[in-house]
Amino acid sequence: MVSLLMLVPWLVLAAPNASPSAEGLVGTWGSERLLGPQVRGELTLTSRAGVWRARIAGFDVPARVEGGRLRVILPGGQGALRGPVPQEGQRITSHWVQPRVRMSGMKFATPVTLIPVQSGVWRGEVAPLEDRFSLYLVVRKQQDDTVEAFLRNPERNWGGKQTFRVELQGESVRLSAQGGGLQLEGSYDAKSARLSLRIPAMEETFEFTRRERNQAVGLHARTPEASPYVYQPPLAEDDGWETASLDEAGLELEPVRQLVQRILDQEPGPESAPAIQGLLIARHGKLVVEEYFQGFDKERPHDLRSAAKSYASLMVGIALDQGAPFTVDTPVLALFPEYKGKVANLDARKRRLTVANVLSMSSGLACDDDDPASPGNEDRLDDAVPDWYRYTLDLPMAAEPGKRGVYCSANMNLLGGVLRNATRAWLPEFFHQFVAKPLQMRDYHLDLMPDGEQYLGGGIFMRPRDALKLGQLYMAGGMWKGQRVVSQRWVERSTAPQSTLPEGRSYGYAWWRNTMRVGDHVYGEYEASGNGGQLVMVVPELDLVVMFTAANYNQASIWRKFREELLPRYILSAVKPEGT
Repeated sequence: MVSLLMLVPWLVLAAPNASPSAEGLVGTWGSERLLGPQVRGELTLTSRAGVWRARIAGFDVPARVEGGRLRVILPGGQGALRGPVPQEGQRITSHWVQPRVRMSGMKFATPVTLIPVQSGVWRGEVAPLEDRFSLYLVVRKQQDDTVEAFLRNPERNWGGKQTFRVELQGESVRLSAQGGGLQLEGSYDAKSARLSLRIPAMEETFEFTRRERNQAVGLHARTPEASPYVYQPPLAEDDGWETASLDEAGLELEPVRQLVQRILDQEPGPESAPAIQGLLIARHGKLVVEEYFQGFDKERPHDLRSAAKSYASLMVGIALDQGAPFTVDTPVLALFPEYKGKVANLDARKRRLTVANVLSMSSGLACDDDDPASPGNEDRLDDAVPDWYRYTLDLPMAAEPGKRGVYCSANMNLLGGVLRNATRAWLPEFFHQFVAKPLQMRDYHLDLMPDGEQYLGGGIFMRPRDALKLGQLYMAGGMWKGQRVVSQRWVERSTAPQSTLPEGRSYGYAWWRNTMRVGDHVYGEYEASGNGGQLVMVVPELDLVVMFTAANYNQASIWRKFREELLPRYILSAVKPEGT
């Protein structure tokens, strides 16, 4: 589950006595890569005399129909379509499964709406998740005539700090880490002003060209350089959100303006700093702030990381509302009859493990994402593990279920097996039918395990406007636009204290619980939280939902301040007293 990109550090290049040729590299360099997938665009599905075929991106392949299900598989693993067999004149939603994304190492399922265009012909647009990677190299001459540089990647913000010695001999560039270790090698063509560097972790050579500030969209908060921020209310669209102004929602402008200006004023540098890419605020059910930074916009899906775990809890609640044959008190092993008599490390404690224990991260299994040596650590879930559910159930027990909370993504993913067996549905279709469709979501991408089932441990890519709806749904007691999506009882149970995790943190059913002080007042808050700063935060007392998206991956000390400092200082403090 660890991307290769996490192994490459940030760079600080130093040349103690910079030669004129090294000084010639001073400036900003950029390289953008679209790594795939190649197959996208219009898909045409035809049925002639009971024979089904599909055409897309130059492929013309047969479709297989079995048990009312239709499947198209492109050669070379370049994509697949899964869904129901469409009936004459029927509009349906299928899912396109794209090849593995190099940036995360996962496959994704994306909904595709197939519309009848004539008898026996359906068409839809396949828009898989873009596997993009942007890299900026900023080279600066210092007052002591040294030359420093750093790399910045707005999608992943990978790495730490590293000092490099820069050698430029002819056209050959070598960046050698002081004290040995990592080396980056490449070339510099002064005539064409092109710099090439090979990134070992990606086994790729990146071609850099010089960039003016206005050409480095992902490096800066806004391009071109932002003037003083002027607030504008969001625009209403066809996604269900009503909009309003801050004043109409009872929020003061000035604190919010200060927050956005603080983000805009941040200049890129080698030091770790907030990498906020989105800020959305909803009050009284209306969207009142929508701002994006570092090359992101409202249509670009963002990686929710572990904030997507809260959708696992939502899906369980929906299944229970529909009468699924289990309760939160049902022993988990009873819901996996296919493993009867096969589960390793079986003891009385494992037999007592319930759905509620899994939902609250208190399973007792030897699974700790904060401990690299833990046998259940998320990073151990990879292609070498054919069945992630079985692997998790086979883990030894480290504690009595329900006694203590330990953060474990495999716990939450295990709920996928519970849902699959209870509903007999492919999870992406269940998500579409009972979550995405009623919440008016679009252009999302669900990450998949090697066996093709949805991974519920996190990682959905989603438009921020759609992701914010999860918080609004719970704020409204399970309702969206007058339609009940999940019961109020489940909302209340999910956000109530269910376990205590390390550092005394309170946890519900895949929802974190917190308190924060503004002046003399203490507010309760619950949130869906993901690595890097993906936060959907609900403050019930104020009828307020706030979302941050960011790229401070593996920098919890930075992104936790979004909740601990930015939320109370700039947003909660903006709430006007009642009657003003």
